Amino acid sequence: MSEFHPMQLNRRTFLTRSGVGLGTAALSALLAKEGHAAKASEQVRGVPGQPGFPDLPQKVKRVIFLCMAGGPSHLETFDNKPILSKMDGKPVPASYTDGQPIAQLQGKELKCLGAITKFKKYGHNGQEISDYLPWHAKMADDICIVRSLVTEQINHDPAHTFMNTGTVISGRPSMGAWVNYGIGSETDELPGFVVLSSVGGRNPQPIAARQWGSGFLPSRYQGVQFSSTGDPVNYVRSPNGVGIGQQRNLVDAIGNLNRHHQEAIGDPEIANRIAAYEMAFRMQMSVPDLTDMSDEPQHILDMYGAKPGDGSYASNCLLARRLAERGVRFIHLYHRGWDHHNGLAQYMDVCCNLTDKPTYALLTDLKQRGMLDDTLIIWGGEFGRTPMSQSNKGNVGRDHHIKGFSMWLAGGPVKGGTTYGATDDLGYNSVENVVHVRDLHATMLHLLGIDHHHLSVKFQGLDMRLTGVEPARVVKDIIA
Repeated sequence: MSEFHPMQLNRRTFLTRSGVGLGTAALSALLAKEGHAAKASEQVRGVPGQPGFPDLPQKVKRVIFLCMAGGPSHLETFDNKPILSKMDGKPVPASYTDGQPIAQLQGKELKCLGAITKFKKYGHNGQEISDYLPWHAKMADDICIVRSLVTEQINHDPAHTFMNTGTVISGRPSMGAWVNYGIGSETDELPGFVVLSSVGGRNPQPIAARQWGSGFLPSRYQGVQFSSTGDPVNYVRSPNGVGIGQQRNLVDAIGNLNRHHQEAIGDPEIANRIAAYEMAFRMQMSVPDLTDMSDEPQHILDMYGAKPGDGSYASNCLLARRLAERGVRFIHLYHRGWDHHNGLAQYMDVCCNLTDKPTYALLTDLKQRGMLDDTLIIWGGEFGRTPMSQSNKGNVGRDHHIKGFSMWLAGGPVKGGTTYGATDDLGYNSVENVVHVRDLHATMLHLLGIDHHHLSVKFQGLDMRLTGVEPARVVKDIIA
């Protein structure tokens, strides 16, 4: 009888209960890359989506969503309102505001606040862009400005939830999860959905991880947040003293345990957990290469204004391009700091200085590499800001606003150099070619080759979709 080893028993018990697995396929891929397994079979690149998808012609392969978290003012960026400026300091007509949702101005005297900056026309078609965004002015012919967005939630967290999931109900799948579930990813070495965040401006609102969750979809489709400083993913490096041979022995043992566990329980989440650990194992090789910027020429770093590892929006934009090159399907950047209830002039200057040039650099870099043709870029916040002033003289700001705001799209067949939709004379209500958030989702899915009516999952007796059960339309007028 062999000697009893408590440590071995405890380890075996732990592994059986946890269901943790890496999988021999991941190990084979790693060994092949390090030259330890010359006969390892070739790995199929990419993670497949659902059968039958894409079900439309695929016009873009990936999405980079640039979220200006907090809600940038459309009235200081893309929506010039001369009449509002003429009414500066005067009461807002009651016909605009009676019975309308207002976040923090309820019961207060509502006075008009004209734009605190100037607008000029740029590009072949005279896109109106404010002086706060001189680098956006350089790409006027590449972006389609949509001035008629509307949403349904007036406070930050539920508005982000609605923008990201198409519903205010927490715990539903995010748009990046839906996309990866539907059409998969072009890489099996990195997550198909990656999230990056940066901070700079007034009152950075927190962003909850549920904004990139997978909800009732398999957990392998949730977004993975990369840290902007230090190691991008915690514990991605092997512990000191752990060699590749030791990992192989561990993987073989854990793989067998997981198969037995799956046969006994039949829980699909065990397979998802195995897939997650396989991905984590592959990331031990792919992530260090991804974040090593030593191969980036100095002129590229200068174009972005990036200092790799500093946690800035500029560095995240450069990392987004590198993720896109490696086949990541959905890349979501949050820049937190756009909640300008006061200090509007000061913090618009801060936020635009941090984000304007890097955004231009990302679009330009993709364009010069031929990648803008199959990449959809979306820029905007969870809502806009009110035409009314919130604060005292000398320290003005704007409240949250959901009835009309601006976003822009670029890339693929999107009609660059155009403006779509309009708000009224005060920038309060979207009145022409109104675009609901659900319409934005439907259009994004359409460009990715997905009919938004068809991508659904049965949950709690209903066929759930990103665009929900309310009518949603593809905004075909902005597509060439």
